[in-house]
Amino acid sequence: MNYWLMKSEPHVYPWEMLVEDGETHWDGVRNYQARNMMRDDMKLGDLVLFYHSNFKPP
Repeated sequence: MNYWLMKSEPHVYPWEMLVEDGETHWDGVRNYQARNMMRDDMKLGDLVLFYHSNFKPP
């Protein structure tokens, strides 16, 4: 099992939407190494820490 760190900006894909969707397809990854790792190395059962970059508290 691997552990992954994923980030998104709240206005692009908020945490609440991920919870509602249950799963998602991640696109628009500009870094080729990151894209390849997501495509080739991520497996079902791996754990993910999801965080928002540039988050401004309410």
